[in-house]
Amino acid sequence: MAVAVGRGFLLQPSSSSSFISKDVNKSSIGITSAFLPAKPGTTRRYLATVVRAQQRPTWLPGVDPPPYLDGTLAGDFGFDPLGLGEDPESLRWYVQAELVHARFAMAGVAGILFTDLLRVTGIRELPVWYEAGAVEFKFASTRTLFIVQLLLMGFAETKRYMDYISPGSQAKEGSFFGLEASLEGLEPGYPGGPLLNPLGLAKDIRNARDWKLKEIKNALLTGRLAMVAMLGIFVQASVTHVGPIDNILEHLSDPWHKTIIQTLANSGS
Repeated sequence: MAVAVGRGFLLQPSSSSSFISKDVNKSSIGITSAFLPAKPGTTRRYLATVVRAQQRPTWLPGVDPPPYLDGTLAGDFGFDPLGLGEDPESLRWYVQAELVHARFAMAGVAGILFTDLLRVTGIRELPVWYEAGAVEFKFASTRTLFIVQLLLMGFAETKRYMDYISPGSQAKEGSFFGLEASLEGLEPGYPGGPLLNPLGLAKDIRNARDWKLKEIKNALLTGRLAMVAMLGIFVQASVTHVGPIDNILEHLSDPWHKTIIQTLANSGS
């Protein structure tokens, strides 16, 4: 809560010693004022205390967010202890960077869990996820796959960066082999169209705050949670040298003794 205390409101003499009034501002609870004693014939001096309730959630209740984080961005809870978003252009870039990293993390977590589940259950004979890159495929060499991935990812990332610099430029006719209508860019970071938005959700992307918030924050394998999950999977693989499904099964076999604390303690001994 933000509390503001002010002194020196000079009011004309009144028969009432105090008053309580409701503020028309939605963000305030009310105003309570009481006068300080004054000599006859002089004005009365009032001490006013204004208590305002925050209408938006913050990462820590009671903490005032920085002025440049005004709650208009999806997933904005006023968390920027290093002040990285003070520059508007930097903040715009960080928003896009978080969005892209979140989507890669979502795809990575889903792919790791799905393939690890197939491996552990014996449905498919697959390598553990952190060894998958060393597997030689019959249809192409590792070098060929790397070059193809580099070209495809480089092309996609270049197009994304060009759209970031000049919003809407990549939806112009002739900019994407005649497939511009299939992408139908909505705004930077949200390409849309029947290819990337087949269900037609959030066609009005500027007013689709709820959808943006769900992608970056709310659901189980989305956004920020996926990035934290990806970090956890990396640490687990480094410490235990097994996949995430194996880690879960080991924990469930003895929940009181097979925990992260015991695992880290044993790895250091």
